[in-house]
Amino acid sequence: MTAAALAIGALLACACVLFVALPFLREPDPVEDRLDEPGALEKRALELAEDKDRALAALKELEFDHRTGKISDDDYRAQVAPLRRRAAEALRALEVRTEAAGNTVRTRG
Repeated sequence: MTAAALAIGALLACACVLFVALPFLREPDPVEDRLDEPGALEKRALELAEDKDRALAALKELEFDHRTGKISDDDYRAQVAPLRRRAAEALRALEVRTEAAGNTVRTRG
């Protein structure tokens, strides 16, 4: 009886593992495996997000260099304003896009 119960349990465990793993083991359909080219709006959103990321990374690096003494106070003051302006412009552009997207969703729904 014990051997039969163990065999049934092992068989059931194997069946469960196979059932769960089957979607990961099969080859995807060529139709489902294709990425579409992003549209103009998606490309613009990606460009804005990349601009924001670059500006914030440059600000972070400038702050770090200033704190470690690699950049003098005068150089820091001269460089920080344009970087902050660039970051603010990128954030504003993303905010406008987000609000516009939210308005179109609200008018549709």
